[in-house]
Amino acid sequence: MNQIQEGKYRPYPLVDLPNRTWPNKTITTAPLWCSVDLRDGNQALINPMDMNKKLELFRLLLKLGFKEIEVGFPSASKVEFNFLRKLVDDKLIPDDVTIQVLVQAREHLIEKTFESLKGVKKATVHLYNSTSVAQRKIVFGKSKDEIIALALKGIELIKKYEKGHDGEIFLEYSPESFTGTELEFAAEISNAVTSGWGISDNRKVIINLPATVEMATPNIYADQIEWMANHLDNRENVIISTHTHNDRGTSIAATELALLAGADRVEGTLLSNGERTGNVDIITLALNMLTQGIDSKLDFSNINEVLDVVERCTEMNTHARHPYVGELVYTAFSGSHQDAINKGMAYRKNKNDNFWEVPYLPIDPEDVGRTYESIIRINSQSGKGGVAFILEKRFGYSLPKAMHPEIGKLVQTLSETKGQELCANEILEVFKENYLDIKEHISLVDFTLTSIKGVSKCTLTYNYKGKEVIANGEGNGPVDACKKALMKDYKNKFSINSYAEHSFGDKSSAKAIAYIEIQTNKTLSCFGVGADNDIATASIKALFCAVNRAFH
Repeated sequence: MNQIQEGKYRPYPLVDLPNRTWPNKTITTAPLWCSVDLRDGNQALINPMDMNKKLELFRLLLKLGFKEIEVGFPSASKVEFNFLRKLVDDKLIPDDVTIQVLVQAREHLIEKTFESLKGVKKATVHLYNSTSVAQRKIVFGKSKDEIIALALKGIELIKKYEKGHDGEIFLEYSPESFTGTELEFAAEISNAVTSGWGISDNRKVIINLPATVEMATPNIYADQIEWMANHLDNRENVIISTHTHNDRGTSIAATELALLAGADRVEGTLLSNGERTGNVDIITLALNMLTQGIDSKLDFSNINEVLDVVERCTEMNTHARHPYVGELVYTAFSGSHQDAINKGMAYRKNKNDNFWEVPYLPIDPEDVGRTYESIIRINSQSGKGGVAFILEKRFGYSLPKAMHPEIGKLVQTLSETKGQELCANEILEVFKENYLDIKEHISLVDFTLTSIKGVSKCTLTYNYKGKEVIANGEGNGPVDACKKALMKDYKNKFSINSYAEHSFGDKSSAKAIAYIEIQTNKTLSCFGVGADNDIATASIKALFCAVNRAFH
């Protein structure tokens, strides 16, 4: 056990909020959504998106229904600047969509930002500076007053360049690292910003309260949001926004509790892309709402298209168990689960009530363009267990668990070569070609077996290097005796690791299927499969199969 130095970590302090109200509330309406895929998500990629990928993802975000999209940090790089100009020059921004851009409180950056916004009808300028204790102390070496002065300088500069802009400008301010900032100071600097901007009924301000680093349990973040809502001036004209990261793995819960606590708006990304462990996943949040009968105002009815575009643009794979969208989330391996789901589907079909009530499926897969699959789809991303599942349930081959990785790799190789999903019959062909119809360098001709008092004797006849060989061996069973006979003249050394067998087909014409695993050295093992009406013959065929595969 690791010995943690005493005092290295400390519990996050509780928020003094004795009359908190959020625990007794429920979410009843969707928040305002802002996608930050093109900025926060993009900056966290190993290979940032090029112009074509940015455009493809932007079009997807519009199709999904986003009305606020943070398109980048145009003053930070030429690529970011050119992308925004492309959107403007090609008239790609719908009239009902607000473009958001991030900027720091420096005049040359703000000037460059407004240059990039020329021609944009509605834009949110997102100003930020870090306010946390650690950032003030370690990174900037500035006092609270100096941090406030920096923010107010940024506000004055935005107002200065706003005067020359032909279009609506909205302000968003983020006290970055909010979760590491004293609440009193977070409220002080936020109120100073809204006052400096000139907040009013016609000039609302977004105060974004980011969990730049997730530092505590979700209830703490909810307390922070409710506390801020109680201490922000002109609260009726403040749009409280959340921007949670997933360092503790609870960004979804933190955001949902924050909405209970009074947040009006959510910034996040599709599939949780973002710095470190990622931003909050808007897809999960939206579909969580759907399961509660709430219209999220976003369209995820074709989730496969979303996955295809996002994975291609970000070059990041989606986990097979990712909520709602993963490859396996609407697939049941367990027989009892399959039975319950099938009964639930049948029950729903036979009743008039539209209420979704199917065991193990919290959402109707058809609502996201998917289907329930009791048999796993197999492609290059599929797991080894899925391949074995199909071979057993569709074709009757009950592979030993230790064999699953070996057959899984063979199937994956074919799928990658074809570049597409494999059907069940293609899986069967891979199995047959590699285990039942193999090319042989050593082949079984015949054998005889006798057994007396637990000792088996085998007379083995086989072809090897163009010659017929006859050899005798004794062992503690038919397979062991056959191996001993084979080793008399066969020069490749191996040991037997495991053996399994089962019947195959109808009782009247059942065959025996045998599986043998041989060990060729300290690290390599190889399986062989044999099929025959006689179990002993199937076992010896499996041994020869394994030898042929291991030493071909």
